[in-house]
Amino acid sequence: MPDVSDAPFAFDRATAVARRPGPDAVHDVAVDPGWTIGDKPNGGYLLAMLARAGLESVAAVEGPEHPHPLAATATYVSAPSLAPGEVHSEVLRRGRGMSQVRTVLVQGGATKVEATFTCGRLDPDERTWWGEVAVPPMPAPDGGRRSAGVAPGGIRLPIRDHVDVWFDPATAGFVSDDRAGVGELRGWFRFVDDRPSDPLSLLLAVDALPPATFDIPGTTGWVPTLSLSAYIRALPAPGPLTIRQRAGIIERGLVDEVCEVWDSRGRLVAQATQLAGVRTG
Repeated sequence: MPDVSDAPFAFDRATAVARRPGPDAVHDVAVDPGWTIGDKPNGGYLLAMLARAGLESVAAVEGPEHPHPLAATATYVSAPSLAPGEVHSEVLRRGRGMSQVRTVLVQGGATKVEATFTCGRLDPDERTWWGEVAVPPMPAPDGGRRSAGVAPGGIRLPIRDHVDVWFDPATAGFVSDDRAGVGELRGWFRFVDDRPSDPLSLLLAVDALPPATFDIPGTTGWVPTLSLSAYIRALPAPGPLTIRQRAGIIERGLVDEVCEVWDSRGRLVAQATQLAGVRTG
């Protein structure tokens, strides 16, 4: 199993991977119970773990030229157990500017999550050429409402021991069952242990807020992610991240959601879309 005794931050310990000897790109991992919603691992946490294995596999065949995940597309086949597993990686393309790698999380011989990553190098001095999305107006984080360790319905949130989330009061009505009905949540994100944000942790951030359906009357229960696509746009500046999560169409027990993440300087650093199951009634 991965030796994480020297990792200074909880996120790095929880997403640690250890490559097995031999020609095959197989990493041993352990799905950490501390990064769950109830007893289900957070989808962004799993995506970051797969990205770490995929990036190591790319580096093993071409060196350190493409250290950052630029894009990710994941399919969540079934919820992994809170137990050891293995990640199988296959480098699909080696390119000058970008490479691509496919990863599969396996437990007990069964595929749990599959993800494909486009890997490259983000330039800290790169500027947006067109289409920047403005950060929504919000009060300062200390004026927000901090997420509790228990979700509506009494579901425990172990992940909140590691991640601080504050909600914009204008979108936090679900906490008191006074939902606005617009299908949008806004908030701030940071690690409890002050780990700096980076491209790998942005894969967690795009799935860190509760489902935007929490703001819509008549929706209930667990909202499992079925598929998720994420784009990492820039290296984040130090400080809390601002996140906006919005629900699109709800029909046939499915909801599509859009997530946008800005850093402390107001720059869009990550975007994601996901399809999830939802109960209505």
